[in-house]
Amino acid sequence: MENELFEKTPVHKAFFSLALPVVMGMVVSLLYNMVDTFFIARTGNTNLVAGISLCSPVFTCLIALGDILGLGGSSVISRLFGQKKDEDGKRVSVFCFYGSLLGGCVVAVLLLAFRTPLLTLLGADADTLVYASAYYMFIALGAPFIILTYTPNNQLRTEGLAKCSMIGSILGTVVNIVLDPICIFGLGFGAAGAAIATVIGNICTDIYYVWVLTHKSKKLSINPRGLYITAEDIRQILVIGIPASVTNFMASLCTALTNRKLLPYGNDRVAAMGIAMKVNMIVLLVLVGFAFGAQPLIGYNYGARNHKRLKEILTFCYQFECALAAVLVVILAAVARPLLGLFTTNQELIRLGVPMLRWQLAGMVFVAVVLVSTSTFQSAGKAMGAFWLSFGRQGLFFAVILWTLSAVIGYNGILAAQAVSDLLTAILAVWLFQRNIVSVWKN
Repeated sequence: MENELFEKTPVHKAFFSLALPVVMGMVVSLLYNMVDTFFIARTGNTNLVAGISLCSPVFTCLIALGDILGLGGSSVISRLFGQKKDEDGKRVSVFCFYGSLLGGCVVAVLLLAFRTPLLTLLGADADTLVYASAYYMFIALGAPFIILTYTPNNQLRTEGLAKCSMIGSILGTVVNIVLDPICIFGLGFGAAGAAIATVIGNICTDIYYVWVLTHKSKKLSINPRGLYITAEDIRQILVIGIPASVTNFMASLCTALTNRKLLPYGNDRVAAMGIAMKVNMIVLLVLVGFAFGAQPLIGYNYGARNHKRLKEILTFCYQFECALAAVLVVILAAVARPLLGLFTTNQELIRLGVPMLRWQLAGMVFVAVVLVSTSTFQSAGKAMGAFWLSFGRQGLFFAVILWTLSAVIGYNGILAAQAVSDLLTAILAVWLFQRNIVSVWKN
């Protein structure tokens, strides 16, 4: 049966079938980030490294833009499939594909047109401008391919093709890793080489996804003859997609605010926090992969109004995610020092980073609750619930708590701010879940 995975397969088997490929893709992406950082650092050119680092928000924004039609579209498509409206789901997928491609072209033109003022805004100076500009230019040219990647990456899972989604992510990452040393050192492109490798990796992923959509997918399409969309369809996509993209913007804001507060205590604190956050990302990406990997399963059964199975799915998701978070926190907190040592040999940075990492880990069980709730709201089309959780944890809540705790208890307040924000956001998540999801079951 075509929909057996979503309708009849035991919950735990369906969950892992959809979520494990996403987690694997997340882990490979994490590996790429570490390897990419290694190759860039190997240039030994501080200004080149700084120039590329200054452009990292541009790449983050492209991911956020890709999530608008990627996550927004997959939420709508999952619910349509659950309602047995397969043809409607297909035409929405066509719109999202070409919408991402066209939107990426517009973004590329804008980025190129405003290159100098944007680089100045990002902090490029006389020493870093030439490197930042070279990296920026190729990332801008590749914007259509980077943004496009996130549409089929998310939407293939709505049809149960999670492994294909994972293979696409891994393919692009492997190509990127292989090309990095070739383009940076072998061809002597330097900063531009890092960007070229990234763009080519995304192009390879896009080509693979097009092949999957035309040869393996039965419910999704890129056939322009199926390009028909209504204003209500677009509204449904955007009200989920835009809040979903907020998460990436908020992560950048959180890092910037933390660094600003740590600066008076010395640059070594800022450096140590950067390393601690990178290690903490190991736990976070695994939890994100499991939480959002189940999104098609949740959306399908919500759309089908199969409340009994939906309850089973969500109960399993919350229990598994929280238990996994607790186990990972205990392990990483216990080996915090050697983990930090993988990123630096500076013993002072390691000493400073250990309590920072443990504070970051302290709120991870609460983060698990927030992630599953956010995924549920996005799957069910509850835009405001998803928005407030995304905006609150690393935005409004975090900013207020950081300011308050740093003023009251100083340095330790800065370290504790994220954990406290995670706790309050989890409380909000439980309240919103009761109001927006549980209330549906009672009607």
